[in-house]
Amino acid sequence: QVQPVESGGGLVQPGGSLRLSCAASGRTNVNEGMGWFRQAPGQGREFVAATKWTGDVILYADSVKGRFRISRDNAKNTVYLQMNGLKPEDTGVYYCAQARSRIGSTTSEYDYWGQGTQVTVSA
Repeated sequence: QVQPVESGGGLVQPGGSLRLSCAASGRTNVNEGMGWFRQAPGQGREFVAATKWTGDVILYADSVKGRFRISRDNAKNTVYLQMNGLKPEDTGVYYCAQARSRIGSTTSEYDYWGQGTQVTVSA
């Protein structure tokens, strides 16, 4: 079963930082890239960031530009999401997803999903 695995969530105060990790399933040369999405209680899944394994395409949601940074370690098949300047509205379950053919900002472009990791930003 192909399923990426997230880690690194937790509780942090406003203005704090967290780094999420996602271990991809399978070799990087059989999938195009990885994305991060988040889902707040009672809301739909929202795009956060994505990267191709080649690194030549990186996407961010406007709401996180300048605060979040996505990076990758191809040797470890792992993608990271460094989150700085966290706000209460960043709270939610963060999901990692693998795309076989292309990356983008919609959930339909991703083929495999992790189970999610909780991020809570609160004083």
